[in-house]
Amino acid sequence: MKHSNASQTIATLDARLDCEQIVRLLTTVVFPWDIERSLEFALFRTYAVPSISGLLAVTGEFVKQTQKRYDDTELLLAEVIESGMESERGQQAIERINAMHGRYTISNDDYLYVLSTFVFEPIRWLEKYAWRTLTHHEQEAWFNYYQKLGSRMKIQNLPESIAEFENFNVKYEADNFVFAESNVVIGNVTRDLFLSFYLPKSLYNLGKPIVYSMLSTELRSAFAYPKPNIFTQWITHGALRARAVTQRFFPKNTRVSTIAGRKLPSYPMGYAIKDLGTFKKSS
Repeated sequence: MKHSNASQTIATLDARLDCEQIVRLLTTVVFPWDIERSLEFALFRTYAVPSISGLLAVTGEFVKQTQKRYDDTELLLAEVIESGMESERGQQAIERINAMHGRYTISNDDYLYVLSTFVFEPIRWLEKYAWRTLTHHEQEAWFNYYQKLGSRMKIQNLPESIAEFENFNVKYEADNFVFAESNVVIGNVTRDLFLSFYLPKSLYNLGKPIVYSMLSTELRSAFAYPKPNIFTQWITHGALRARAVTQRFFPKNTRVSTIAGRKLPSYPMGYAIKDLGTFKKSS
């Protein structure tokens, strides 16, 4: 399936009324690889918060089934983006997300923070590593989409503007990025999962500094991860920026790349939305 001139199409759409279509095009056509990577690190960022990592560590499911937890999260978010919030599959995915979260006591600020990472980490990643940044119009649509999703997740006190939400994101991290043993437990299994995408287990120690290079100073501190040497940082960031420069001179992608249609490691034979998550499967 192909979609030509996706960026031009986005420019003609309304940032509020058409936010779902804009996010779908950005995610599946314009920046599929970059947005997927940015959301991986967005989730990693949330594990620097003891109240979040602590809950994941206590349940034990994340450590025991890291790949499944990752696949479930990716699939549920993808179902909403790719099918639409009002579609049957989109509504099923949101219901499943709410049912999972409803089993635990989670503060509204923690919900808001996780949502904010889905807004700002892709924007920041694209500014650093993509062939172009998001336009102001696209950023507004991106914010409107997640504000809409947050409402359906019953999150309270959703910010009214992208600037207000970014202020919340920055302040929350300053107040809540604190070292905890649970951060390390969840961070380590997530780091190793990322490495497994590219390396055999025997080479994980070589790959760890590359992951650490992608983390900010305050994030590394919250996990007690070492600062990689300058050469590793230069190679890691340089390679991503070189990729972005190269892409500017190539024809832009027109093929639609979906996540929901993939055979992910946890579901090689496919999946049903009602079976996604960390609790017992629905009958």
